[in-house]
Amino acid sequence: MNELRVLIADDSMLFAQFLKSVVDSTEGFVCCACASNAFEARDEIEKLRPNLLILDIEMPKLNGIAFLRQLIPQYTVPVIICSSRKDLILQAMQAGAADFIPKPEEGNYSEFKTKLQRSLRASANIKRIKSGCKFYNVRTAGGAVPEKDNTRKIIAIGGSAGSTEALPTILQELDRTCPPVAVVLHMPEGYTSLYAKRMDKAFPELNIVEATQGLYLKKGMVVIAQGDKHLRLFKDAKGYFVTCEGGPKVSGHCPSVDVFFESVAYCAGDEAIGVILTGMGKDGARGMSQMRHAGAYTIGQDENSSAVYGMPKAAFELGAIVKQCSLERIGSVIKTHLNR
Repeated sequence: MNELRVLIADDSMLFAQFLKSVVDSTEGFVCCACASNAFEARDEIEKLRPNLLILDIEMPKLNGIAFLRQLIPQYTVPVIICSSRKDLILQAMQAGAADFIPKPEEGNYSEFKTKLQRSLRASANIKRIKSGCKFYNVRTAGGAVPEKDNTRKIIAIGGSAGSTEALPTILQELDRTCPPVAVVLHMPEGYTSLYAKRMDKAFPELNIVEATQGLYLKKGMVVIAQGDKHLRLFKDAKGYFVTCEGGPKVSGHCPSVDVFFESVAYCAGDEAIGVILTGMGKDGARGMSQMRHAGAYTIGQDENSSAVYGMPKAAFELGAIVKQCSLERIGSVIKTHLNR
């Protein structure tokens, strides 16, 4: 089942991140963006076409209720109001809110989380919304987002300690129809060729090779960076291709995940899916942040499934991760995103 995209609008960055953690931990839902005011929310709605909104009332520039009255006739989706202004419950519901949940008082976060998760599930089934004196049909999840052309997609994966064992778990979810995959793992010179050959035998549906200078990428191809050369992605009229060049270590490594991810951000933008796997240190966090700012969908391996929760943690703390999940779910999350 495709996950429903939830946009959060709250001027408290700290509370917005808490809401995001609740949404992302709720099966079937994912936070697609956080906005600090109604105007940012409007811009994100135009770009991302969310299925639901969580909206604060007291925000700068335009309060949540006024924004809700403007939103529902133009973009009809369920909106959960989350505010400390309990005196405005009636106004919020009349404006078209699907639910009103008071912000938690100190110590009641567990109870609040349960209420919000229950509200998300209930709101997802709403078909009509009344705003003012009129009823509006809720937008269908499938019709909200134009179909993506997956021929322009690229999947970029980076990792270190434990990632050579983690990568097969992701690849088993992919097949020859998937977009090209480029991978930078911290492996020594000489080992990457053997690793690529071993993986190619293990996954006959895919074409898994060690990267070479100027190699053009195709559907169903998985390219493994050489152990002593930086991998960079480029694009021309014929499609994506990679370069392999020696150089000084970046973020402590050659190949560097930061170098690779930064090149992906530059040439692929919102057509990229980025994945950062288990590993020690911070390599990849800065590059993944650039990918997210360029519009890429970014995934981080969670702590429980990581052999070393260093690189994914650094990226998560930098705000570079759209979706954090277990290693076992990364492949299905990629497929869900591709099928939207």
